[in-house]
Amino acid sequence: MQPDSQPSFIAIARIARYRGNRGEVLADLYTDFPDRFQALEEVWLEFPDGSRRSMILENTWGHKGREVLKFAGIDSISSAETLAGCWVEVPAEKAVPLPAGTYFDHDLIGCSVKDACGNEFGTVQDVLHFAENCLLAVKDSDREYLIPVAESICTRISIKEKLIIVNPPEGLMDLGK
Repeated sequence: MQPDSQPSFIAIARIARYRGNRGEVLADLYTDFPDRFQALEEVWLEFPDGSRRSMILENTWGHKGREVLKFAGIDSISSAETLAGCWVEVPAEKAVPLPAGTYFDHDLIGCSVKDACGNEFGTVQDVLHFAENCLLAVKDSDREYLIPVAESICTRISIKEKLIIVNPPEGLMDLGK
C-alpha cells in the first residue's frame, strides 16, 4: 500500500479467543465507538495469512470491556477457535465521522514530521495509546522518536499533505534512540 493511499478496510476489533460453546468469540476493541457493533450486519475478517472473508454478524454484546461476537455459520467451539487472531474490519467508507481535530491512527501513519523551520524528524510508523495520551512513533534512517500527540506539540496536522508540524519542548528530540 502506498503511504498516501486510504486503506480499503479499517480494523475495529481483534478476535482474542472463543467464548462459550455456541460459536461466540471474544474480541478486543480497536474503536472508540463500541456502539457501532449494534448497527453492523456485515463485517470482514482478516485472517493472519492476509486473506479476508465477509461475515454476517448475528449478535453482539459488550462483556467486561470487550465485545462478544456471534457470526452466522460459526456454531461450535472448534469453528470459533479458527477465528482467533482475526481482525474484525469494516470498509473504509463506513468509518464513523470524527470530530474536527481528531484522526484515525491509519491517517497519521506515514505522515512526515517536521518542525516549523523545516527540520525533518522522520515518518510516523505507529501510534501508541496509553491511558490518557497517545504517542507518535516517528523514525528516520537512524533515529526513533516518541512524540506526544498534544496540541501544544503537534501544532499542525494535515492528513491531505501527510504532514505533521511539531513544536517540541526543549530536549524532547534529544531523547530519540
